[in-house]
This record gives sequence, C-alpha cells and structure tokens, in this order.
Amino acid sequence: MQVKIINQSPFPLPQYETLGSAGLDLRANISTAITLQSLERQLVPTGLFIELPIGYEAQVRPRSGLAIKKGLGLVNSPGTIDSDYRGEIKIILVNLSNGPQTVEPGERIAQMVIAKYERIEWAEAEQLSETERGAGGFGSTGV
Repeated sequence: MQVKIINQSPFPLPQYETLGSAGLDLRANISTAITLQSLERQLVPTGLFIELPIGYEAQVRPRSGLAIKKGLGLVNSPGTIDSDYRGEIKIILVNLSNGPQTVEPGERIAQMVIAKYERIEWAEAEQLSETERGAGGFGSTGV
C-alpha cells in the first residue's frame, strides 16, 4: 500500500529497520537538543504529514530502547492518527526517569504502526450473551 507523505524535516523518511519490523521510526524535528526534566512532558514535532486511506489508522507507540535507556515514553499511547487528519504528526514525550533526559535533533523518539480498522453500528439490546468469564475483569482470570 502506498501512503502519501510530506516531509518538512531535514531527516530521512520513516523506514522499517528490519524485514520483520511492524513500526516505522519517527524522528524529532528539532534544530537544537531539548531537555525534559523528570515527569516533564513536551510536544515534539516530526515534520511529517500523511494521507492515509479510509479504513486505516496510524498508531504512535513508544520505542522500547528509548524507554529502557532514558526512561522516555509517550503520554498518549498508543496515539491514533485518523485517516482524515492532515496536520503535522507530533509526539507527546514524557520523561519517566528520575533525572533530566536530552533528546537530540533527528533522534528516533517513537514508532508508527499502520493498522486497518472496522467501523461498527450499534445494536441496542436488553442483555448480552453469557460467557465463562462474564463480567469479571482486572485480574479476575487469575495470575
């Protein structure tokens, strides 16, 4: 599937790092390094604009390497980019470490997975079918 993209950053287009990669790495489109203090969050631009076909979304997820090495994650995860959104993709980074963390220009800060989705129609009902689990949630199925 081809997806239209505008890249207003000086960095390369997102790419799959390996044949089995599900996500495309997104880079920080910043001209100078930024430092996030502990528990600080910041909206970081990517310089990317995309046009997804109807029936698809882009899910923005954290990068595991950034999480373990620097304690950086995403506040809204996974974030959804709808097919009709045409604005710049921006990443809400959060520093979950105990100290300040620096993000460099062009650093890979998140990953984007393209996923197909289904739209539904509600069918109001008086009751739902029985299952073994029933209404059990939050640890009800054991350890």
